[in-house]
Order: sequence, then C-alpha cells, then structure tokens
Amino acid sequence: MFRANAGHTQQSLLESTQWMNPKIREKLYKSWAPIFYEQVFCKIDEDPFAVLYGTTGKPNFPVNIMLSLEYIKHMKDCSDLEIIDDFHFDYLVNYATGQRTLGEINLAERTLYYFRERVYRYCRENPGKDDLLFGQFIGLLHSFAGKAGIALGEQRVDTTLFMSNIKKAGRMALAYDVLIKAVNAIPENERSETLAKALDPDFRTNVLYRAKAQECDTKLAILLNLCQEALSLLTSIPASASEAKLVTRFLAEQAVVDAESGNLMQKSRKDISPSSLQSAHDEDATFRRKGNVTQSGYVLEIAETCDQANPFQLLTDYTVAPNNTSDVAILESRLETIHTNTGCTDMYADGGFHSVGVHRIAEENGIEVHLTNMTGKAPTKIATTEFDIDEASNVITRCPKGHIPTRAGVSKGQTSAHFPHTACDNCELRDQCYMLQQNKDCVVRINLKAVHAGRERAKMQSAQKENTRKRAGIEGSNSALKRTGLDKLGVRGIVKSTVVCGLKVTAQNIKRLIKYLQGGYQPKHAQPTQGIPMPILG
Repeated sequence: MFRANAGHTQQSLLESTQWMNPKIREKLYKSWAPIFYEQVFCKIDEDPFAVLYGTTGKPNFPVNIMLSLEYIKHMKDCSDLEIIDDFHFDYLVNYATGQRTLGEINLAERTLYYFRERVYRYCRENPGKDDLLFGQFIGLLHSFAGKAGIALGEQRVDTTLFMSNIKKAGRMALAYDVLIKAVNAIPENERSETLAKALDPDFRTNVLYRAKAQECDTKLAILLNLCQEALSLLTSIPASASEAKLVTRFLAEQAVVDAESGNLMQKSRKDISPSSLQSAHDEDATFRRKGNVTQSGYVLEIAETCDQANPFQLLTDYTVAPNNTSDVAILESRLETIHTNTGCTDMYADGGFHSVGVHRIAEENGIEVHLTNMTGKAPTKIATTEFDIDEASNVITRCPKGHIPTRAGVSKGQTSAHFPHTACDNCELRDQCYMLQQNKDCVVRINLKAVHAGRERAKMQSAQKENTRKRAGIEGSNSALKRTGLDKLGVRGIVKSTVVCGLKVTAQNIKRLIKYLQGGYQPKHAQPTQGIPMPILG
C-alpha cells in the first residue's frame, strides 16, 4: 500500500542535533546534508510513484528516502551495500534523507532492489506514459534554476556512447552464448546428445580458446547449426518463447543456408547490420562506429544550459537510444520536449546535428539552432549566398556579378533563373557557376536544399567562434558522467539503462547546486572569499 512520507516534518526531542556539541552542529549545518534535505529530499513528489504499489497491505518504505539514496549513491559513485551502510551509520546521509536520529530506521538491501525493479517494470510496461524519474528530474531542474537564478533559454546538446553490462565479444563468443541460453531452456530429457555436450566445459574451451584461425569459420558454422537444432526443439516449448525469439533473430542476422549442403553457414561481415544482436544477455544493444571508436551498447543525449550569465550550468534533458541512432534523429525527437519543459530558445550543437528536419522542428518550436560546423563536403561551386535570393520566395533576383535575370521562379525543389548569353559568355565566374548554356539563354538551377545549406553555412561561419565557445562546455558534462560510472553501466537493456542514466544526470545537477550553495563557482574575475567552507560533494 502506498503512503507518502511526511514524518520528517515533525521535530522530535530525541534528535541527535539536540545533544551535539555546538561546534559540531555548526559544521553539520555547513555541510552538504542540509542543502540536500531542503533542496532535494523535500522537493521530491512521491505521489506519481503510487502506481507502483497496491491499495492494501503493509505501507511502502518511503519513496523519498529510497530515491534520495539513489541520488546520493550516484553522487558518490558507490555501490548499493555502501549506500545502505551510509544510511545506517553516516549521520550526514541520515540528515539528508530526513532522519534526525542515527539508526532509527532499518533498510534491507532487498527493499532498494525491489523499488528499482518496480520502476523498471513500470517503464517497460508503460512506454507511452510519463517516465517517473524524468518527471522528478524536471521538477528538481526548475526548483534548482529558480533557487540559483539559472536562465534556461540558451542550451547546448551532445551525445556520448556507453556500454551496458555486457562484454565486447566476437561472433564465436556470441554464437556460443546464444546456444547455451537456448540449450538451458530445453528440458534435460529432451536435449539431443550433441546439444547436451554443448554444456560441457571442455566444449567451450575447445570452441573459443583452442580454435586456430583457419578453423574459426568451421567452428562458427558448427555453432550456427547447433543453434538451428536447438530452435527446432524450442518452438514446441511454450515456456521458452523468449529464447526461441532470440535464436531466430540471431540466425536471421548471422547465417545463410548453403545451397549445396543445406546447412547453415556464416554471413559475410559486411552483410551484418549494426542493429544486429550484440549480446545474448542484452537484446537492445547495437553496434556503432563514431570516429575511431567502436562500441556495442547505447547512446545518451544530454542538453544543458549555456548562458554565460548563469553562475553555473544545469542539465536540462536526457534520453537513451540504441547507439546506431543518429544524432539528427535523437535531436529531432527531443526538441519539442526540451522546449516544452524548459522554454529553450537557442540550441548550440556540433555539425553532427545538422539536417533540414532539425531546423524545421526547431523553427516550429521557436528554437534557433546554432552549429559549430556542418557535415558533408563544402560546395565546389560558388557559394549559393553569392546570389541574391529572396528569403521568402527563394527566387533568384541577381547573380554574383550583378546581372538581373530575364525570368526566374521556383519549381520541383529548385530555384532557377535565366540570363542572356551576353551576361554569361565572358563572365569570370563562369567555371564556378551553376549556369548551363542553352540555345536561347543561360540558365542557373540550384537545389533548394543547397540554398538552405548555404544560408546555414554562412550563418555558422559568421558566428563560429561564439557557437564553439558556448557548445564546448558540454564535453565536461559527458566526462563527469563517465567518471561516475556511465562508461559501462552495471545493468542491461534500454529500460534499465535509461533509469540509471536518469539517476546519474539528476545527481550531476544536485552536485552542482550543492557546490554553488556552499560558495563554489566564483566568477573568474573575483578573488576567493575567506571563510567559505569547501564543498564536500561536487
């Protein structure tokens, strides 16, 4: 049964602060704990979490305590066991979570696990509904912004790759893992002799570690055919539907039927999609190559404020997607949400986010996108901005040398203009121009996408230094998240990865607010003030 926790608002005569030495009490009040209690714990809205519990039975362990412990765990980058010990024996953690007497409440390890499992299950079963943790993130964001005077209009965005709790494995190891998962799902009395041998430790050693380079293709084919044999048995076992689905997907992505023998053989590596199965234990993970980095897992998008007048910057948005999702597709799906939640008016991004779709959606939501560069090759012909092209109609009104067209218009995604031969025959820009010579005149035809890209390139180049300066800081946020465990999460699957990323992103905002309220983030031109306590967390 769900019950909100309001007991922390009532003062008790047994509070540990009542008998503390005054100097120790003063240190307590200058620590991070009171800030966390007032600005985080007291601002957590427990009511949305009522959907995780029934209406009868024993009341739930307080949601605001468990959620606060999750935030503190990711602030400290510690384990569940360590944060539970801190809750039992660290008075700062007790104070931050509304407890005033050390050891007053016992928290079982399983209670924290069950809470996360309820959140995971709700997110998985209700993908169209509001994310419980994202709602808390936005609520705390607005509270922090109001407290510190953070302007949310100017923001920057970036993506970073990360792995879930899987190993980077080759095709042989992946095939073996799929096979073992399938064989374990088959009742022992229904396994064939060859499938039963796959569970022998010597089988794994011989296949994965004693295979010579020239034998790999043969042994991979053996594993593929064993998977096919296992699948034929799994299809008749209703309780093994998930394993059958896994094997079916794996074989469709990795194998083809040999025309001569009828047996399965491996596909060529170039025929395998980046969205193919990367781990038998995480079906959502995908493969991506970004620059010189290759990774199997997911991509995290984050946005944060970048107004130079802000005393510090806050993260304003996050989402997790399979890592083969393009930056463009991610930003297109998030712009409306970012504008709705924060009122963003200016978004700074690198060239990987450039697309007509991004600019269109941004314009629909009143957001101006500022790019540090643009993807694709620069035009080899004269820049389209050298032509006078009407902004509203896209009609060419004058060429770079000042000639006025005899007629001009827009049709079939192109803007075109006709010029007399006398204007083009001796023009010094003739070899760089879009002009094509015809019998009656010369015609210039420019694709409207090139016109739009030319305008964006000119705008970007005129403000490149400013755009780069405002966007660069988000790399530090990515680095901070990686240092607190983002690089490889301890969970699997996109739902669990999203939940953990949400906790880590929220924890970053909490750390920044605590640091600010403890006297950090002094202006660069200001001298440090004597007597300001150093922040414990941040």
